[in-house]
Amino acid sequence: MARGWWSGLIGVVIFSGSLPATRIAVSGFTPLFLTSARAVIAALLGAGLLLLLPQKRPARADIGPLTVVAAGVVIGFPLLTALALEHITAARSIVFIGLLPLATALFGVLRGGERPKPAFWLFSVVGAATVAGFALGNGVPSSVVGDLLMVGAVLLCGLGYAEGAKLSRRLGGWQVISWALLLALPLMLAVAVATRPGTLAPVSVAAWAGLAYVSVFSMLVGFVFWYRGLALGGIAAVGQLQLLQPFFGLALAALLVGEQVSATMIAATLLVVLCVAGARRFA
Repeated sequence: MARGWWSGLIGVVIFSGSLPATRIAVSGFTPLFLTSARAVIAALLGAGLLLLLPQKRPARADIGPLTVVAAGVVIGFPLLTALALEHITAARSIVFIGLLPLATALFGVLRGGERPKPAFWLFSVVGAATVAGFALGNGVPSSVVGDLLMVGAVLLCGLGYAEGAKLSRRLGGWQVISWALLLALPLMLAVAVATRPGTLAPVSVAAWAGLAYVSVFSMLVGFVFWYRGLALGGIAAVGQLQLLQPFFGLALAALLVGEQVSATMIAATLLVVLCVAGARRFA
């Protein structure tokens, strides 16, 4: 259990840099190219791992779940967050990440057979209402389109996390994300070629660094630790470690992107974290 928590925590720390890095990267690349390019780069790295450390191929029954993982965390979450970050700041988007533990736990129930206590759902509803209230507030720059895209991203990510955790118990954590990346590679490669920039000259060093981070760490390395943690410690339980992600992410958004973190944003994040902590107790 302890190994699962430590592995999950490392994954959360790595994922905390994803939205600030995406925010930087979309300054130089379109969301479609960024989503496809990061998937292609990560898929090539995953293929290298599978060649260096030969693994048993997934069974035919695993193709469906791997497709769900690919749709959720390889395509859906990266694309929707990149689109959202054209409308809202990285700091605002990070508050929505406070819903990820609840989404992960929900799909852990639906897909993983876990059964949290009734009080868990009370905390879940309060947490969701807090995020909804924040999204409707006027304290920070907002966009209905950006907020809705983040909600969709969170739901797809929670589904991909839960499905990947189930597979990790049988296939292993890094194997699951590597196979999912390879499954999505043909589509992502075609999209990357079709949406590639006409010229790379205007792309800043910061945008390239953002692309590198989300390709290597957000898309592959983070999942090695995260899926291992979920598989060892339980989807609903270890998934609650994501309650720390808004704190790490807000700090990175302020330090790296120079975005303002308002008191309203911090208060909303704190309340969401308290709700998720209560939900964890009854998971």
